[in-house]
Amino acid sequence: MDDSLPPTSSNDQARAGDQVRAGRMIKGRGAASNPEGRFERIRHQAEDDGWQSALLDEDAPRPRTEVTEERARNVISRNDSPDIAFSQAINPYRGCEHGCIYCFARPSHSYLNLSPGLDFETKLRAKGNFADVLRAELARPGYVISPINIGSNTDPYQPIEKQWRLTRAALELLAECHHPCTIVTKNALVERDLDILVPMAREQLVQVFVSVNSLDNHLAAKLEPRASAPHRRIKAIRTLAEAGVPVGVLVAPIIPALNDRDMEAVMAQAAHAGARCAGYTALRLPHELKQLFREWLALHAPQRAEHVMSLVQQMNGGRDYDSDFATRMRGQGVFADLLRRRFEVACRKHGFGRARELMLDTSRFVPPKKVSPQGELF
Repeated sequence: MDDSLPPTSSNDQARAGDQVRAGRMIKGRGAASNPEGRFERIRHQAEDDGWQSALLDEDAPRPRTEVTEERARNVISRNDSPDIAFSQAINPYRGCEHGCIYCFARPSHSYLNLSPGLDFETKLRAKGNFADVLRAELARPGYVISPINIGSNTDPYQPIEKQWRLTRAALELLAECHHPCTIVTKNALVERDLDILVPMAREQLVQVFVSVNSLDNHLAAKLEPRASAPHRRIKAIRTLAEAGVPVGVLVAPIIPALNDRDMEAVMAQAAHAGARCAGYTALRLPHELKQLFREWLALHAPQRAEHVMSLVQQMNGGRDYDSDFATRMRGQGVFADLLRRRFEVACRKHGFGRARELMLDTSRFVPPKKVSPQGELF
């Protein structure tokens, strides 16, 4: 996890004015409630005191997106998980305005003493000194180069990137010192940075993965309310591919009995658009995400909620989630095996290589120069 200084504003003030009752649909938001994080000591309980519902919060304003700047101490996180293809990652933002209800990163908001529910998609943190700290870390004498993933936790091209431009600043730095990276996003805003990505691609320094898990706009609007529409993401794949940027598609996450039917269609359209490789993951429900996803099912897919969760549990050894490295990404059991076979058949049909087959060049790296207040003489 990144070690960043906490925001100065109090949590009580941050939540004032936008408390939402559990179970209420909110247009443009994924979560329907704001349950306390697992580390909080204070619990909030809503009670009906008998007043008419019209006098309660049915007409309460929708929660607004609030962005707080924080000062990061370090930005490169490292992992040695055997089921993750990269060992280094950077994330310019905490929380994600896309509001994907299935996002496995939601529970990370609990470390900020904020809710993995609405807080995760409305109370965001931007690491204002992101590029400066990254420069300092890359310039350390003992730094060992390895491709850096951008967007492993929250989307680097979520809507607030238009204003903050932290992802672009990081790409400019990586391009400057010829450092390879991979990008994962579900926002067409990635097209904005083609002026950086194209030259990097020529030097085998970048690969982009666009996440598309359904072609159903109606379903996507509920699952991923503020991400780019599926057809727009397919168009982004085409734009990147035609510009010469290596691009792949991630069918992730696959939710049984909800969007798994679209796997082959997504891969077909992505291949036609120019994607070179494909990957997939199954739905993961760690910590508070179990409650949030069940609540979403009850609101948006009540007739199939029980069936969806039954299949999810079958893929997780009878539980809502199994964190075993060997199975957490793909699941286990009959349904998981079926998904794997379907994916492999589609890969062969469209000539997709594995995502790890593209080798990024680490031989060009030149450590960035430390910024000096005195400038340079030569």
